[in-house]
Amino acid sequence: MSQFVFSPALGWPAAIALVALLCVMAVAQVTLHVRRKDSDETLFACVRRVLICLTLAVMVLTPSVISSTTSRAVNATDVVVAVDVTGSMAVSDAHYGSDETVSRLDAAKQAVHDLTEQYADASFAALRFGASATLDVPLTPDSLAIDNWADTLSVESTSVSAGSSLDAPIDQLLLTLKSIRDQHPDDAVILYLITDGEQTSTTTRRTFSSLRQYLDDAFAVGVGSTEGGRIPLVSDGVGEIDPDTENWVTDPDTGEPGISAMDEAILSELADEMSGSVVILSAEQTLANGVSAEASDQWRVTSTTKERQRTTPVVWPEAIVLLALLAMEAGAWIATSRRLI
Repeated sequence: MSQFVFSPALGWPAAIALVALLCVMAVAQVTLHVRRKDSDETLFACVRRVLICLTLAVMVLTPSVISSTTSRAVNATDVVVAVDVTGSMAVSDAHYGSDETVSRLDAAKQAVHDLTEQYADASFAALRFGASATLDVPLTPDSLAIDNWADTLSVESTSVSAGSSLDAPIDQLLLTLKSIRDQHPDDAVILYLITDGEQTSTTTRRTFSSLRQYLDDAFAVGVGSTEGGRIPLVSDGVGEIDPDTENWVTDPDTGEPGISAMDEAILSELADEMSGSVVILSAEQTLANGVSAEASDQWRVTSTTKERQRTTPVVWPEAIVLLALLAMEAGAWIATSRRLI
């Protein structure tokens, strides 16, 4: 339902001052017409000039119509998935929703598939990290592209590994998250960091706290077991486990096959630094249930309808009246000028 109001374009203080001035001019016009008995001004001319002043006064007050409009806002969700592909992710000590033992990377792949199902209608970005980090899939609403990306993941060759460094993805994540936040400032941005939490590099790990400014929520997802397992050698260039199962990565200190174990303490630190939560994947715990499933409901794409009021100035009727009065005034002035020639 529309409502008629005055909404001065110049603001109420200036509008009141101008209206008062125009009213004074209208009163002065009437007063002068009454007092000047010998003037050649006709009654019609006096009324016309008063109407010009009053019409201008109404236009200064800016007559407007308020109408209600309904807008629909869409709150989108952007999910960033970072998967560890270091050599330790080839260890077969992980479980994902069953008692079957799989490699840590295979558990990570299943987790990614569950994420694309949990976050319906969301957009996704995917990166992998090992010796370095690579953004493989920029932000896209195509969840099938993320599923295909997960299926092609393989552990990096053990020949390029120089010890696991969990801070390898920080720089790439900063660039990716900042870009998403700049392009979609109203979106909810969620990060899933899938790793075994193993830090074997001798350098001090950098903190993930710099990511918090761009995140609405974050999860450090742990794969593997605390008991650990031996790390298979991975062939150069092909990213696949050597078929000879007797070949393992050896511990340089002992000369025996090294043991890699999931580090829950490191995973808890990562989650704390990102102000997020820890999810340890197991036979009972997957990304399709528990805290991650609750988060997907919380950050699911939603739409809200808001009613807003829109003020539309309506001055064209007054403008037409004013033009007509001014045209008559100009005609009267021309006629009077010709009589005086």
